[in-house]
Amino acid sequence: MPGFPVMTVRATWNGEVIAESDDTLVVERNHYFPIEDVRRDLLESSPTQSVCPWKGRANYYTVVVDGQRNPDAAWYYPSPSKAAAGIAGRVAFWHGVRITRADGDGAAEARGLRRLWRRSA
Repeated sequence: MPGFPVMTVRATWNGEVIAESDDTLVVERNHYFPIEDVRRDLLESSPTQSVCPWKGRANYYTVVVDGQRNPDAAWYYPSPSKAAAGIAGRVAFWHGVRITRADGDGAAEARGLRRLWRRSA
């Protein structure tokens, strides 16, 4: 995408890389990783759900690393609204999961590779 540098973003918790991608999508300051770039072996389905007025219903995962559990630390929208269609098939993290550039620069927490409203342009 012209004008955007390629930036690999990494999600880590408890010393383990959970996700790494150069194709994150930033929505409301959260990096949404393509599911194929997420280590699904570290995720357990959670019964927790929430509703965002503009994105729709979110489902959650518990992150499990070395027997330690971080409940509901990841979420995704299985059927996002039209306004948020770009996050379909993507996972975001919180609850202590650290999001950084793969080169160690913490700037990924405030910047993104692509933003939802630019994706549809």
